[in-house]
Amino acid sequence: MTSEDYRRALQTAVREYEDLGIRRREIDRRLSELAQTIGTLSKLLGHTPTVPLGLTDAIRLVMRGAGVPMTPVDVRDRLQGMGLDMARYTNDLAAVHTILKRLNDAGELRLVARPGGKPQYAPSRPSLPMVLSKDIVGAMHDHAAERDAIHAMEEPLVPSPGRRRSASSRQKKSAR
Repeated sequence: MTSEDYRRALQTAVREYEDLGIRRREIDRRLSELAQTIGTLSKLLGHTPTVPLGLTDAIRLVMRGAGVPMTPVDVRDRLQGMGLDMARYTNDLAAVHTILKRLNDAGELRLVARPGGKPQYAPSRPSLPMVLSKDIVGAMHDHAAERDAIHAMEEPLVPSPGRRRSASSRQKKSAR
């Protein structure tokens, strides 16, 4: 095989990898929709789930399939809509708030601040590896706007209260 054959094989593998990542996101979204439909229909029929879904996993499921940032009230309403029994919590909204904050601290979610509005949460961006040519990488590093955008993606939009910055992010900020 020649090096050109290897390049073609690499390009084919990269393209397939990227396509599969896109399909995975679509499948995750559809699974979330179906779980909500199943939960709602089961509740309407009076069925109880044989495998109870914990609140944290249910919130992960809701957030993965949301497609848009959601407030804690939106999340709670979606959980109730899919048939999750929220009556067992003394303060269901406080439980949702707590879990959303924990998922944010763990990096699974990110806090999206809205001017004059209530904070919302969104899933952290899934990584989709791509192969970039030397020309593209060079152009990205030659322009300050692109470089700033790269650094902006490294930190959450709004740091969580009590969350400390790492030494490397403090050094990056002081270097700017």
